[in-house]
Amino acid sequence: MNGASREALAAARERLDALTDSTSVNAASLADELAAVTALLDREVSLRRVLTDPAQAAEAKAELAQRLLGTQVSGPAADLVAGMVRSRWSQSRDLVDALEELANTADLTAAQQAGKLDDVEDELFRFGRIVSGSTELRAALTDRKATTSAKSELLRSLLGGRAQSATERLVARLVTAPRGRSLESGLESLSKLAAERRDRMVAIVTSAVPLSDPQKQRLGAALAKLYGRTMHLNLDVDPEVLGGIRVQVGDEVINGSLADRIEDASRRLAG
Repeated sequence: MNGASREALAAARERLDALTDSTSVNAASLADELAAVTALLDREVSLRRVLTDPAQAAEAKAELAQRLLGTQVSGPAADLVAGMVRSRWSQSRDLVDALEELANTADLTAAQQAGKLDDVEDELFRFGRIVSGSTELRAALTDRKATTSAKSELLRSLLGGRAQSATERLVARLVTAPRGRSLESGLESLSKLAAERRDRMVAIVTSAVPLSDPQKQRLGAALAKLYGRTMHLNLDVDPEVLGGIRVQVGDEVINGSLADRIEDASRRLAG
């Protein structure tokens, strides 16, 4: 997002945080409500254009949103959406993208409040690996001819009782309403959003053999010093990895042995 939309999203994130800090607001229920509004505005193009029309008065748009949603969602959800339509958006679609992000963030917040955010992060990563390793599964989950109920049933067979409820909801929304994204990019976005809940960066670590706990601790500490932020490690094993280890942080890829990389990080910090 650019310009006005970026500022509007930042303000909406702050309002969401304020709402979910309240013990009277159920973050998981709020996530479901925001997801429903996302689906509505994604489907009703003319409505979202009215709600983001810069020529319309902000209060008039907020009142319209309240009238439309007041009996469909809770007061906090309606107030949050009303506040968003008061803001200026560079493109009407940006409002829908922002609502979707807030829905996902609310679910991650619910997991964080329950002390399960780490589990959700790991489950999203592992599910992504399973999908990338199975052409048939990916085809089934992305088949445009398949019904929503069929995809939901497949996900229940894969995740039901094996993953956190937040993970199930996040993946289900992505699969049943991809909104033009690939499954892989959607899962990556969810993983990054989960990491941001703790102001952490995600390092995808692929090693030729499983890392020991001391190795993981040393690698995590070295990367945290190198990037200046707490690092969450998503671990994968691939015997074909050259040099024994591959680390990806954002767009940066680091190849080489664990010992060499830690030594190089130390040299850079000392220099």
